[in-house]
Amino acid sequence: MFDAPFRSSPMSIRPEWIDYNGHLNMAYYNALMDQGVDQLWEQLGFGEDYIQANGHTTFSAEYHMRYVREVHLETPVVTTFQLLDHDEKRFHFCQELLHADEGWVAARGEGLGLHIDMSGPRVAPMPPEVLAKFDALAKAHSPLPKPDWVGQPMGIRRK
Repeated sequence: MFDAPFRSSPMSIRPEWIDYNGHLNMAYYNALMDQGVDQLWEQLGFGEDYIQANGHTTFSAEYHMRYVREVHLETPVVTTFQLLDHDEKRFHFCQELLHADEGWVAARGEGLGLHIDMSGPRVAPMPPEVLAKFDALAKAHSPLPKPDWVGQPMGIRRK
């Protein structure tokens, strides 16, 4: 049912996302990661109508981005998503932004997401049918190795 890892459909870089250095502005790496995961959210039942139907949604609690290679206007990209761990309220994941045709890595991200009841807003358990889909996603992703860049601290590495 779920690809391991999930891979988005190809996405295009918008001209207004290119900064004065001639490459993709750092903010839009995040936007692309988010847009790519929206496609998976539809499969999990977190689509655009989820908040209207249930009064629930997801929020990012933390996200770390690693910029690996410059992206330019004509670069077609896809994002991946690998579920690393989850419980009824939280999910730990990693993503990559890849050149859609050549496969090289442009960026890597690691995040912690929360399932939110918007009446608070507060962290709340996922409905059983959504949690079951997360369980199925976890099962599909369980054979994947944990990437060696996940959980790495940020800082200046001294020799």
